[in-house]
Amino acid sequence: MPAMTAVDADTRAGGGAGAPAEAVGPLVRGVAVLRRLAGAGGTLSPGALERATGLARSTVDRITATLARMGYVRLDGRDVVLTPGVMELGNAYLAALRLPALLGARADALADELDESVSLAVPDRDGIRFIHQATRRRALSVSFRIGDLLPAERTAPGALFATEWTEEDWSRWRERRAGDPRDTAFPAVPPRPDPVPAALSDEADAVAAAFADRVRAARRDGWALDDQLIEPGLVAVSAPVHDPRTGRLACVASVVSHTSRHPAEELPATLLPRLRTAVEAMEADLRTAPPPAPGPAPAGLATWTTASKQELGRDFVESLARGLTVLTAFGEGRSALSLTDVARATGLSRATARRALLTHEHLGLVATAAHDDRAFILTPRVLDLGFPPLSRTSLSRLAEPRLRALADRVGEAAALAVLTPDGTEVQYTAGAGTSRVLTVRIPVGARLPAAATSLGRVLLADADGPLSPELARIRTQGYALADEELESGLRSVAVPVRDRTGRAVAAVNVATHTARRTLEDCVRHLLPALHATADAIQRDLHTASRFTRVPMS
Repeated sequence: MPAMTAVDADTRAGGGAGAPAEAVGPLVRGVAVLRRLAGAGGTLSPGALERATGLARSTVDRITATLARMGYVRLDGRDVVLTPGVMELGNAYLAALRLPALLGARADALADELDESVSLAVPDRDGIRFIHQATRRRALSVSFRIGDLLPAERTAPGALFATEWTEEDWSRWRERRAGDPRDTAFPAVPPRPDPVPAALSDEADAVAAAFADRVRAARRDGWALDDQLIEPGLVAVSAPVHDPRTGRLACVASVVSHTSRHPAEELPATLLPRLRTAVEAMEADLRTAPPPAPGPAPAGLATWTTASKQELGRDFVESLARGLTVLTAFGEGRSALSLTDVARATGLSRATARRALLTHEHLGLVATAAHDDRAFILTPRVLDLGFPPLSRTSLSRLAEPRLRALADRVGEAAALAVLTPDGTEVQYTAGAGTSRVLTVRIPVGARLPAAATSLGRVLLADADGPLSPELARIRTQGYALADEELESGLRSVAVPVRDRTGRAVAAVNVATHTARRTLEDCVRHLLPALHATADAIQRDLHTASRFTRVPMS
């Protein structure tokens, strides 16, 4: 039997025998490309995408050019690479869901209290999908990411969610198990061993019986245990978080550890009581949370796609771009939208918005709202579109391609640095050099006196408390210069990089030799490009850090 392509898989994921007549073909193919990129860790060559999706190379090239124009991928040499911009799709789902914003702090506090990893998960058909992760940094640590999908039967949350399954849900689960006994459709977990054909039916029966037993125990006890279901050594205990409006499961909170720290049989006594206390607080938060205030809807999207089509011509697939922008119409306070709401938010015609929504419904990315069959909601499957491989990124990784582009543009070395905890030094965390014979080469990890560098000065100027006249001037003008103070002939200019709160968490600079650039040249010619790079890094940081923690190095 030939291997199933991503397009085939997306058709099957929609739950029907085929796409509806009004489905947008380029949107189906574009979603397949994003899913393949995500499944491969965020990077594939166009040739690999061609093989993985079964699409023609010309189609892959047009799709990736469109996604690059949207800021969802970048074309890096021979590779197509997901960028933080694509996380706006997953962010739209997480914002509409509200659970990470309302409950994430409780999960983080529990992780700190127990010194163990804590996760929040929601059901996704016959699987579970993570929407929040508070992990511990250890040599042995949990590698699951926000957006990862796991088979229900190999997790503790899955047993709890299955207590609410209908017979249709159980039938879908059995069908999936029969078609994929090794769980190859779940790249976040190790595949099961190859089954022996003669024993395949017996093995399937044993898996089904064991899962049914765990579901009955979860229904009886109100909690569930994962005793090395995913891989040897990994254990977890889970408790349900109920929606106070409906009484149904809103999500499941889990504490995850390994057998050397907490044997599975001890979890109910050691970790479950504190998990239940945290869950009670989470449910209280859900009861008392005020209704969400709708945030600003995206504006001018239809105009932007039209302008992009006029500029790029055939290389820009307008129907793909418009279809993806429909997903960004959702968000906080906009969890359920009618067709009219979506058309108004995006500027698209009702007919275009309708076709996009029908396509997304076919692909499992949107569904009709339970309380109103005329309204649409996003599903957890939106997180498939590039979110997991980017949810563990760092500021240095976000900055590297931006720094390379800056160095190529100005012909000088560029770097990113952060202040050390005591504020006396800067530590270089990313950089990009040039092909010049005489160039600046300061390795990543190097530390230099903050007061003698432009990077350090621009960060010190953002500190709380009284500032020296020089630092006050730097704060006002928004940049810092250093002229041969660290080393003879070395001249640099730096600007801050700010987080979502407006705090300067890092700085970017360009360094040159005094023979090449005067101070006036640095301000007139280097500073505009430096500001543009810092703005781009900030946009990436703000998108990536909305629902994930982004380390500064």
